[in-house]
Amino acid sequence: MTAETTAQDEQEIRDAAEGGSPEDAGVGASATSEVETDVESTDQAAGERDDDDADAGASDEADHSDADDSDADELDADDSEDDDSDADDMDEEDRLVEEGEIAGDYLEQLLDVLDFDGDIDLDVDGDRAVVSIDGGDDLTKLVGRKGEVLDALQELTRLAVQQATGDRSRLMLDIARWRADRRDRLARLGTEVAERVRASGVREELDPMTPFERKIVHDAVAAVDGVVSESEGMEPKRRVVVLRTS
Repeated sequence: MTAETTAQDEQEIRDAAEGGSPEDAGVGASATSEVETDVESTDQAAGERDDDDADAGASDEADHSDADDSDADELDADDSEDDDSDADDMDEEDRLVEEGEIAGDYLEQLLDVLDFDGDIDLDVDGDRAVVSIDGGDDLTKLVGRKGEVLDALQELTRLAVQQATGDRSRLMLDIARWRADRRDRLARLGTEVAERVRASGVREELDPMTPFERKIVHDAVAAVDGVVSESEGMEPKRRVVVLRTS
């Protein structure tokens, strides 16, 4: 064994003791570099996934927020419509109450001028203000024959309300319960005529009536099965006709 060979052997032994040959060191460095590259790629991919998850979460939160806002807007719109409807109903009722008060003041002054006593009652019936005068003596004089004087006073009262409010009034005036009693009588008449026509099959014509009176009869006839009612003729002689249905 030569001195050169011995020196080479000793060098290899020292390299092995220090962690391998230069070639092994190169292989180790390459493997380490590949591992570090893989780790960096894995970290980058994980980071990208985290970013995607964060974006998805933000998108979901935005979608939920938009949905909540939409639901809230719909609820607010429904509440607004209900409030508007209630406000409209309240405005209409207030208008009718105001009509009744104006009519009551007018009629009170009229009774003083005519020297009649009577209690004035104000009410609202559907879409009409209703004013009633009762409790006094000789009030039937303000009703007249077939309610002619009452109709004239009602028209005067409507004109007084219209002058004060600027709107046409459909107010109804009753004196000494003439209209209330007339309503009851016409309802009974309509029922009786309807039952007769249903039994006999023969049509019947009633006396001419005002639109208000005809409506009362039509309502009474409609409650009886097997008959119908119609209006025929021209005002002021327009009348109700009752017929049996086939």
